[in-house]
Amino acid sequence: MSGGGWLSRLKDGLSRTTSRLTDGITQAISGRKLDDATLEALEETLITADIGVATAAKLTQTLAAEKFDKEVTDEEVRESLAAQITEILEPVARPLSPDPAKKPHVVLVAGVNGSGKTTTIGKLAKLFTGEGKSVMLAAGDTFRAAAIDQLKIWGERTGAPVIARETGADAAGLAFDALEAAQKENADLLLIDTAGRLQNREDLMAELQKIIRVIRKIDETAPHSCLLVLDATVGQNAHSQVENFKAMTEVSGLVMTKLDGTARGGVIVALAEKFGLPVHAIGVGEGEDDLRPFDARDFARNLMGLPG
Repeated sequence: MSGGGWLSRLKDGLSRTTSRLTDGITQAISGRKLDDATLEALEETLITADIGVATAAKLTQTLAAEKFDKEVTDEEVRESLAAQITEILEPVARPLSPDPAKKPHVVLVAGVNGSGKTTTIGKLAKLFTGEGKSVMLAAGDTFRAAAIDQLKIWGERTGAPVIARETGADAAGLAFDALEAAQKENADLLLIDTAGRLQNREDLMAELQKIIRVIRKIDETAPHSCLLVLDATVGQNAHSQVENFKAMTEVSGLVMTKLDGTARGGVIVALAEKFGLPVHAIGVGEGEDDLRPFDARDFARNLMGLPG
């Protein structure tokens, strides 16, 4: 992440989570020593931002080891927590980098209804075409006419050709055709949209597996990336979504959207700690530049209301 523009958008986007955390930390500290009661209050504050019970306990234990029974300021506490959160997030903050040996690098995008998959694909297309890569899009959410139309609009904006069929068409057949077309065009990337799946609907999950089986008839190594798009507003429910999709497909990385609409932005920290899956990008708004590669330090410091 670079540029003041993105950092200020990240700050604004995380503001709900940040104010919940900083207010809670200020209240917990308020001129007291770092005793058991203060640590407990801090732990509760972290849990309310969906950082997760285990991670919250770990963060406050480290803080206690450094500062127990000492006078602390809320800024010292926020600096310590930001440093620890950066450490947790750094191993997973990995941008999506297409393999140049794969032509095209096939990215399958999955997630539950309303998580922001189609918009994420459009924004990724913008990111990659901006880097000079050739991108093709496959409108594999054949259940919703609106998703097909939305992807076509993104295709026009980014200059990426869109392979689409009529509503209700076979999604696996469409993915097959799209991969053939992308190979013919020698495209760098093929981004495949899929229907929003409730993780407890076995028929929809089976269809996702069918898409994978069918594209492997053309390229047995595809998909090369399987992105799970998560909506930050669901908080702890994100854990069960990751578990269920992991059981069905080889989820290779996460994209977290709608961080601007929630005070539960800490859920990324809990997911990083629990699953260790790469977090490729985060979204903090509807604008086409509001999805960027995930940077651990920028995120952790903004989360704690500290200057970058």
